[in-house]
Amino acid sequence: MQLRAVGERAVLVGHDGQDRREVDPGSLALDRDLAEALHEWARVASAVVRSATGGAAAGAVVSRRGLQLAGRVATAMGVPVTYVDPLTDKESVVEPSDEERPEHPAWPPRPEHPPEPVPWLTGLTVSAFVFVLVLFAVLTLATTLAVTNPLLAIGSNIVVTVGLLPSVWLVRQTPIWRWIGFGVAAAIAVAWLALPFILL
Repeated sequence: MQLRAVGERAVLVGHDGQDRREVDPGSLALDRDLAEALHEWARVASAVVRSATGGAAAGAVVSRRGLQLAGRVATAMGVPVTYVDPLTDKESVVEPSDEERPEHPAWPPRPEHPPEPVPWLTGLTVSAFVFVLVLFAVLTLATTLAVTNPLLAIGSNIVVTVGLLPSVWLVRQTPIWRWIGFGVAAAIAVAWLALPFILL
């Protein structure tokens, strides 16, 4: 990884395979103060380069500050950083500090989402509505077919059960849909318990 000043901003240059990538320090998991200090250093370096009266003293301050910041970046990322002096284009490799070296490079962490509370009231209301609707449909079908032939009523329950249970099984852990699945499963179970009374 390489630290250099491009215009009035600091960039970290890395290689992704054969491609050269420039990354803004603020987009990495660096301390916000460090990212701001890098950009401030780049602005000062740009002003010193443009100024004819900056002199060697100002150049030495910019170079020393750049090396310090490169050391902080190397420690934060846990990898060596090549510092490119904006005044002389001289490259210096800065190793991470052993005392503060992290176990892994400080790439942006994945955001952690806290688990949401279970909406019992809303979910059970949806399950109850679906239960009543499916139970009414299955019992109506079985009752209608039982008038013609009791075997048709049994066959209709089998067809409904085989058709719906795979879907209920698939949505059993999916938010929102699981409440509908609970209602459908309960309706099918009650329909089978009610079937003997329909046939008698």
